[in-house]
Amino acid sequence: MERIRRAAHAGSWYTDNGKKLDEDLERWLLATHLTKSPDVRGVIAPHAAYSYSGRCAAFAFANIDPESIERVFLLGPSHHYYTPRCALTRATIYSTPLGDLQVDTQVNDELKATGKFELMDLHVDEAEHSMEMHLPYLAKVFHGYPVKVVPILVGALNTENEAMYGQLLAKYVDNPKNFFSVSSDFCHWGSRFNYTYYDKEHGPIYKFIEALDHLGMDIIETGDTNAFKQYLKDYGNTICGRHPISIFLHMLKNCSAKIKIGFVQYEQSSQCKSARDSSVSYASAAAKLDD
Repeated sequence: MERIRRAAHAGSWYTDNGKKLDEDLERWLLATHLTKSPDVRGVIAPHAAYSYSGRCAAFAFANIDPESIERVFLLGPSHHYYTPRCALTRATIYSTPLGDLQVDTQVNDELKATGKFELMDLHVDEAEHSMEMHLPYLAKVFHGYPVKVVPILVGALNTENEAMYGQLLAKYVDNPKNFFSVSSDFCHWGSRFNYTYYDKEHGPIYKFIEALDHLGMDIIETGDTNAFKQYLKDYGNTICGRHPISIFLHMLKNCSAKIKIGFVQYEQSSQCKSARDSSVSYASAAAKLDD
């Protein structure tokens, strides 16, 4: 029996009108002027409402060549549900206004059999937006292709578990039929996010945020998991997908394929100029085979 995860954020975080959604995504994808590449094996993309981050996310998903990809692993942070582990879905279908995406139940069962994952209830699954915001783009890019998804909700992991999950998932990177969609926004700045760190040397607040984010992005591009951990410790940057990103870095470190992450777009929801302001940063990256 099919168990359907509804597109719970359609109609609020993005339009539930399939035609309008398709047009929006098409426009944003075309505006990137990027070329699809079979060498791109994964992306890091934001997960805010499309009015904020839809345009930036296009710079990740426009890189995808759907021809030889059979499954997409989704790694998204848990915003509302606490777990010190990673969780798998109980659903068999992830619904979007652009059509349904089938869950790869075989790989899901394979991961479940390791004993390292918990199962999330459907209400937890539907309440979480971090993976859902990638789904319409995946449904759009893979339209007409029989792709399946493997959603992994990433909890509040310690350093050891980030490494453990990275090692466990690394073998899937070596199969070129697998693709990885890592969900994260970058700095959440302002008193409503309990983060107001500011170094005046960089000029206005928004320029400091940009410098802070780019420092983190540069470290992510090196693939150095320890340096990324140290950066988060030093600056406390509120990168909500830090655990999925860390797992992905460990996966790339432990797989045989040589894959390098490169950021292609950076944006902010607004420009912070005073302590009363707030903003969220968005960054898109492509993880590409490095010959």
